[in-house]
Amino acid sequence: MWRELWTLAARAARGSCRLCTRQSSGAPAFGSGATIFALSSGQGRCGIAVIRTSGPASSHALQSLTAPRDLPPARSASLRLLSDPHTGEPLDRALVLWFPGPQSFTGEDCVEFHVHGGPAVVSGVLQALGSVPGLRPAEAGEFTRRAFAHGKLSLTEVEGLADLIHAETEAQRRQALRQLDGELGQLCHSWAETLTKASALAHVEAYIDFGEDDNLEEGVLEQADSQVQGLVVSLDAHLRDARRGQRLRSGAHVVVTGPPNAGKSSLVNLLSQKPVSIVSPEPGTTRDVLEIPVDLAGFPALLSDTAGLREGVGPVEQEGVRRARERLEQADLILAVLDASDLASPSSCSFLDTVVALLGAQSQRLLLVLNKSDLLPSAGLGPGPNLPPHLLLSCLTREGLDGLLEALKKELAVVCGDPSTGPPLLTRARHRHHLQGCLDALGHYKQTRDLALAAEALRIARRHLTHLTGGGGTEEVLDIIFRDFCVGK
Repeated sequence: MWRELWTLAARAARGSCRLCTRQSSGAPAFGSGATIFALSSGQGRCGIAVIRTSGPASSHALQSLTAPRDLPPARSASLRLLSDPHTGEPLDRALVLWFPGPQSFTGEDCVEFHVHGGPAVVSGVLQALGSVPGLRPAEAGEFTRRAFAHGKLSLTEVEGLADLIHAETEAQRRQALRQLDGELGQLCHSWAETLTKASALAHVEAYIDFGEDDNLEEGVLEQADSQVQGLVVSLDAHLRDARRGQRLRSGAHVVVTGPPNAGKSSLVNLLSQKPVSIVSPEPGTTRDVLEIPVDLAGFPALLSDTAGLREGVGPVEQEGVRRARERLEQADLILAVLDASDLASPSSCSFLDTVVALLGAQSQRLLLVLNKSDLLPSAGLGPGPNLPPHLLLSCLTREGLDGLLEALKKELAVVCGDPSTGPPLLTRARHRHHLQGCLDALGHYKQTRDLALAAEALRIARRHLTHLTGGGGTEEVLDIIFRDFCVGK
């Protein structure tokens, strides 16, 4: 339905553009920049739908569709009757907002139409806008791209906006808001300033130009070296974050493992709040890796249910065991599950002695969960092996779930980083690439004895920081970033 409406609007826009080239419509002359329009609110029936425009013909579009024809006060909602500009047929009674540039989201003249969200109303308004000369449907992400082009957002802020739109957990929302507020961009800007006029690069170039001038201050090169060394320490600290920001954006890999019939699949179903895995008293029910993205205590995670670890089984289940062990090597966090009522069994003891002990020795993050606590006697755990720190849980009664979620929150805050504290996180490979490039260039600066080469190394380092926030970025990089936006944003 919505795809058909958008096609109709696009056809109307193309038709009006052809008409505009043949005759004068009495509308004002527009610049080379096209005016775009799109449905910006979610698709589907809703109480209110928001349609917006951006570009030099926005005021003409507003005057063409509304009565009275005069522009409303800037940045104030006004109730207006919307009508088809050609037939005069009423379309809706809507709130309209006029945002004259540059004080708007995109930096251009913008209009918002807050209309009733029925398909017929939205279709009528989109077709009416498409018939106004100078207007065309927006491409995906084009509003935000115009905001970037007019200096309203840096590239890191654009990425923060994209992450905020796609955020599914509280931690992702917090991190996206911090990046949208410009924290990462401001940090990179301060680093770039260290390398420019007031600091290192200026001092090195001054020494090259005026090295023999008696008026040059003493210790110029030493001051530049000190500033570069401080920047190297800061960059290195950010690059040694174990890719926490990228995990926060894409999700930490949490693997559930244990011997057969420990309740691994029940735990996966409990944490994902849906019947992802088949639960059966028959050992070896899960023979492959089942993965589902989940929200664990406010953090994004890819939860993997794996085959029970045991030997001497058929070839199909053995392949499942091999894949389970492979996932353990890739995990960011492991949930090791044992049957609390069967800790003295050979399978439980073997799992503790081999898997849990080995993973602990390798410093992998692990939570030991003793499931089926509802089967324990009132006295609690019976005699059994010495246990490392653990959590008691009943997937049947949900007793102990709050304690598990709190433990998961603490572990995932370490794995993904806590977005509410500390320095801005690096959420994309692009950020890491440019910071590493900057650090490499500073390494060349420290190694060279030629002042001209040293100055060039500082310029390269600064260029990487500038590219990170959007200065001098290639069109290919910009296309990749903006294609993640929906039409209307």
